[in-house]
Amino acid sequence: MDPSAYKDLVTLRGLKYHYFVSRGDQSKPTLLFLHGFPSTSHDWRKQVAFFQKEGYSLIVPDMLGYGGTDKPTDPELYKQGLMAADLIDILDAENVDKAIVIGHDWGCGTTSRLNTYSPERFIGFAFLASGYSAPNPEYSYEGMIAQLRQAVGYDVYGYWAFCAEEGADKILEKHIDSLISMLYPSDSRIWATNLAPKGAFKDWLLADKMTQTAAYISEEEKQTMKQILLKNGLAGPLCWYKVPVSGLCVDDFKQIPPERYAVQKPVFFGACKKDFVCLPALGLANADKLCPNITVKEFDTDHWVQLAAPDELNRVLKEWVDGITAA
Repeated sequence: MDPSAYKDLVTLRGLKYHYFVSRGDQSKPTLLFLHGFPSTSHDWRKQVAFFQKEGYSLIVPDMLGYGGTDKPTDPELYKQGLMAADLIDILDAENVDKAIVIGHDWGCGTTSRLNTYSPERFIGFAFLASGYSAPNPEYSYEGMIAQLRQAVGYDVYGYWAFCAEEGADKILEKHIDSLISMLYPSDSRIWATNLAPKGAFKDWLLADKMTQTAAYISEEEKQTMKQILLKNGLAGPLCWYKVPVSGLCVDDFKQIPPERYAVQKPVFFGACKKDFVCLPALGLANADKLCPNITVKEFDTDHWVQLAAPDELNRVLKEWVDGITAA
């Protein structure tokens, strides 16, 4: 991704966003790509190369806390409703009236809130690995953990508690090689068997345990990720976890009218069959009610589908995008 194609914008609430922009055929929709943890816009490089050649306009931000975007450490600033408003500011600055948003991991949470607050600005919503999340005014972190433990047999998001601890960023940075190893393992079942029990994620890091890295991550890419993470630090990115663990998200949820809970626009869900954190079944929970116009595609990959199967993902995303824009 050409560094000269990036712009900076200070949003209405005074935060600077750094984002990649590429102008294409104006008859085609603009695609907005939103990454998750612990990534940057760099994660979308294989999608950017493909969709640029296909003539689409693209906007790919470093999300709040990452890359060239501001990195505040106040969790209040990371409420999903506020970050969704930041992205609308970017669309306004780029004179984009309507777009298609594609989220991965935590980017799916922001994609969900873009539907909640500004559905009129979007043609469709795509979710990769993690599905659409409806507002839940009764949400609590401990309640979610208990519910998921009963449903799938292990603490799927138990590691969030450590990520929300003060000082977790320093532990992650000190044990960065171990972190990268567990994020991109060759056998993603490690998350269900070794990292799900309470405290296991932190213990793994402190012991500097390593596992073989997935084949789609080269040694060069590992070093690039390591440099990016250490350069920018992880205090900001971990605020994404502090919001749901502390319950700050409930403030947002309580302000959303129930008629905004469902997604009326077309939805794409890319289910990753080997993802043992963002389980496909969780992404599809209540999808028939919440996403009446949903297209589901399964990928035989782990969590990082955009890196593990870029050609297949790009092809099916384009088919979906072309289908909903031609309708």
